[in-house]
Amino acid sequence: MRSVRTTPEGFLWEPSERWVRGRKGDVTVVDSRHPVLVWEPDRPVPLYAFPRDEVREGLLRPAKNPRTGKHSGSQIFYDLEVDGELLENAAWTYPADDLAGHIAFEWSERGGRGLDHWYEEEEEIFIHPKDPHHRVDALASSRHVQVEIDGRVVADTRRPVLLFETGLPVRYYIPREDVRLDLFGSTDHSTGCPYKGTAEYWSLRGDLDVPGNIVWSYPDPLPTVAAIKGLLAFYNEAVDITVDGERIERPVTPFTETLSPRPSS
Repeated sequence: MRSVRTTPEGFLWEPSERWVRGRKGDVTVVDSRHPVLVWEPDRPVPLYAFPRDEVREGLLRPAKNPRTGKHSGSQIFYDLEVDGELLENAAWTYPADDLAGHIAFEWSERGGRGLDHWYEEEEEIFIHPKDPHHRVDALASSRHVQVEIDGRVVADTRRPVLLFETGLPVRYYIPREDVRLDLFGSTDHSTGCPYKGTAEYWSLRGDLDVPGNIVWSYPDPLPTVAAIKGLLAFYNEAVDITVDGERIERPVTPFTETLSPRPSS
């Protein structure tokens, strides 16, 4: 088993044996059988970097307006030109000897620009590469879970599905019948996760000082977490959850500061 390696600059990296391809529209920009997973010092999820000879370098141009402070001091940024469309700062190199000769790319679903279709073998992947050291388990349970907002019980179940995900608190997925969904309104917010799929959201109705999009559900989750299909989960960071009579301390996570402000009623 290969181990993760560290560069003097603070990058973590690991060779991957997966066949990876990246496309912009119908144009294949990357076709690699020797990709490298790279964890930048300031990012919790990996990106792929590719040997130059497995990248269509003829589509790259030195960036006209290189980004500063991005991707941990990248040495060189490139603009990508495909079918007459120019994507600024879509690719870059890393300032680490171990990663010399490799080029990384933005993913449009994550950064709003870059390559818009990625494949590992024949499976399309989304948002960012899957971390081989990241695990997600969805387990049916009979624990008694209650969710309160400002002292009001908004969910009460003895048939939750507990989702255990590396680096995150346990998420309690609750059948809709056990949630006071009449207290919430659906929103047009959505997010994507490479491990779970695409989520839809609800916000609490009324004037309470509660973040928006506090409830989510995966209507069509990926097969590995099929048990959470259609169930509802709450941000532990912003509600009070009691499990088998024990109040769970609100965790501090990367979501704590990014929970959206309360929308206008």
